[in-house]
Amino acid sequence: MKMILLRHAESLGNVDELAYTRIPDHALPLTAKGEREARAVAPEIARLLDGERPAVYVSPYLRTRETLRLLDIRASCERLVPEPRLREQDWGNLQDPADQEVQKARRHEFGHFFYRLPFGESGADVDDRVAAFLSDLRMREESHPETVLIVSHGLTLRLLCRRLFGWSIELFESLSNPATCEYRVLSESGGKWALDRPFAQWRESPDGETQL
Repeated sequence: MKMILLRHAESLGNVDELAYTRIPDHALPLTAKGEREARAVAPEIARLLDGERPAVYVSPYLRTRETLRLLDIRASCERLVPEPRLREQDWGNLQDPADQEVQKARRHEFGHFFYRLPFGESGADVDDRVAAFLSDLRMREESHPETVLIVSHGLTLRLLCRRLFGWSIELFESLSNPATCEYRVLSESGGKWALDRPFAQWRESPDGETQL
C-alpha cells in the first residue's frame, strides 16, 4: 500500500499574511507562482501513481482543491473525496493582524501541539480529527485502492504522520512543515509504514526521538 501526501501550492496567505484579515482562510486562492508549482509537480505525482487509479482525499479549502485540479488527474482517480477532517488548523474566522502576531508568539512559547487559539483549534484538535480520518480509511478492504493521494496542509500532514508512526509530541514540534507543493511518500509492508524521507527539523527533539 502507498500513501502520497502533498501540501498545497503557494497561496495568497503564504505571501500576504494580511490576506487572512479580509478573506476567509478556506477561500484563499493560489498565487500565480502557486499555479506554476502545481503544474510543475504534476508529472512527478503521475510518476508516483505509476498507472494506479488512486483514492484521492482533499481538504475542501480552495487552495487544496485548486492544487488538485492543476495536477490534472481527475480522470484517472478511482474516487475523489472532499474530506473536511483534512483541513488546515482553524485560527478562528477573519483575523486581527495585531492579535495574530500575539497568538503566534504565545503558541511558539506554549507549544504548537497544545496551544489552543482563542477562537480556533489547538494542534491536538487537528490530531484528533486526523486520527478519526485514519480510522475510517479502509485501505485494507478489497474494494479500496491500494494507492491513496492526500492533498492537504503542512501541519495536518505532519500530524497524520505523527499518528501513523506514533511520534512523540516533542518530535512533532521539532519538525518543519513541508514546502508548498512538496510531498512525502509512505509505503506499508508487513503492517508497518515507512517514510521515503524525513521532514526537515528546526531543532533536535528534546526527548531524543527520531523520525526513522
